[in-house]
Amino acid sequence: MNFPSVGAVRPFFMLLCLMAAPSLVMAEDVLNSGDTAWMLTATALVLFMTIPGLALFYAGMVRSKNVLSVLMQCFAITALMSILWMVFGYSMAFEDGGPVNAFVGGFSKLFLSGVTVDSLSGTIPETVFMTFQMTFAIITPALMVGAFAERMKFSSMLIFMSIWLFVVYAPVCHWVWGGGWLHSWGVLDFAGGTVVHINAGIAGLVTAIVLGKRKGYPGTAMPPHNLPLTLIGASMLWVGWFGFNAGSQLAADGTAGMAMAVTQIATAAAALGWMFTEWKIHGKPSVLGIASGAVAGLVAITPASGSVGPVGALMIGAISGVGCFYAATRLKRKFGYDDSLDVFGVHAVGGIIGAMLTGVFAAVAFGGSGLGDGNETIFSQLVAQAVGVIATLIYSGVATFLILKVVSAITGGLRVSEEEEEIGLDLASHDERGYII
Repeated sequence: MNFPSVGAVRPFFMLLCLMAAPSLVMAEDVLNSGDTAWMLTATALVLFMTIPGLALFYAGMVRSKNVLSVLMQCFAITALMSILWMVFGYSMAFEDGGPVNAFVGGFSKLFLSGVTVDSLSGTIPETVFMTFQMTFAIITPALMVGAFAERMKFSSMLIFMSIWLFVVYAPVCHWVWGGGWLHSWGVLDFAGGTVVHINAGIAGLVTAIVLGKRKGYPGTAMPPHNLPLTLIGASMLWVGWFGFNAGSQLAADGTAGMAMAVTQIATAAAALGWMFTEWKIHGKPSVLGIASGAVAGLVAITPASGSVGPVGALMIGAISGVGCFYAATRLKRKFGYDDSLDVFGVHAVGGIIGAMLTGVFAAVAFGGSGLGDGNETIFSQLVAQAVGVIATLIYSGVATFLILKVVSAITGGLRVSEEEEEIGLDLASHDERGYII
């Protein structure tokens, strides 16, 4: 049998390569059912973090006359942010904005224009990616509720949150995850240390200061009315956070698996760190303390979860548990601000600890997966992390203050009356009671 020469088959071989090339190039844009199934699950888990997780966590810590008010605020924010994310948030955060793309996205995807059943974002449907990011846009403003609990008008809160999503959250999200200027610095924020926690923490503190202290604070005791609710809420947050962190890989792969592992390790270390510190100082460990410590660990590992290994997670968790304990107790007492449920002490401080330690423990020498793009040393990565932290603190803090002043002028004041505060926001704002007396 006579076989064709090499020269004769070469054109045929080259044609096959050319036909295969588009498939190879576009491999990342082919739907992967495993990734999609995981991201559908992760999206549901992150939504579960806000309602019922965060809602119950906060509800148990307020006084009984305000339990419905914080539940209502978290629920209403979930609905409101969902619509606003569809209308403009997603486009501003993730669409190409042309000449100002370093600072804010574009507007070509308003009302999800062009997002169809066939649209892909990597290996998952764009609808799934959009909804996953929507759950982050929901929980970030919801976190702020704990800072001003028991004293803000419901109407003022809704207007404030709407403007805040447009002016603060969407741009900061774009800076880090949408290809903006912090991304170009190589800032490592895998799942939201700056975008979510520092952002919400500083905004919550500014809101609490502008509103002023609760009537009777700090002279009047204002203990949590239902710690079982708080512990149940914290437990839901712990479980839901696996979607938050492991889901941020946007794929069912080894990085997602490591993100899940380090999330568990850091959370456990922080819960124990807070518990033992409180035990040593006050003589007894508290349920509120261990729950708060767990949340602090969840916060701190968030920016690092895609970059650090188990040892880094252990260190980040332990340091954040102790650090957030002192921030929520000593720091708050020293400066005298009334951050009702310690949003700044847990989320801003925990986010800062996590963001900065990511710059250390992401290094391969510490078992991490490597530093961010353009950063060749731990020092250069720490500089990038510091830029991300400082930029978020300044921008979010100043913008939040200005938004509050505008909303106050529009609504005739941000705060309920003294009489309404005295009877509680459940009756004053919603004409309902959480409990039958």
